[in-house]
Amino acid sequence: QVQLVESGGGLVQAGGSLKLSCAASGSTFAFIAIAWYRQAPGKQRELVAGISSSGSTDYADSLKGRFTISRDNAKKTVYLQMNSLKPEDTAVYYCNAGRYLSGRYYASSDYWGQGTQVTVSS
Repeated sequence: QVQLVESGGGLVQAGGSLKLSCAASGSTFAFIAIAWYRQAPGKQRELVAGISSSGSTDYADSLKGRFTISRDNAKKTVYLQMNSLKPEDTAVYYCNAGRYLSGRYYASSDYWGQGTQVTVSS
């Protein structure tokens, strides 16, 4: 069992930065893949970035270069550094615990956090 709690969202101006945190419970954290997803109003939830237990990463092509995912296994936390934010990045950002296979992240339907709101003003 894994429980995920996101934090770090807020209101930021376009061009600014935010760093999200996903804190996990459970003794197996170091062995599981974690990802960030986002869902904007009226849109489907989409993958932002995933990271394997060994630190390999999978990014949405459109976000490469602006967003960086990382993990600290000692703190059982995964981070999402978001730079050069745009109004279209406005969404609820969710954490997911899933699988990482052959360079791609696969979400689990069982393990989602409650989400954190990110709003980017123009």
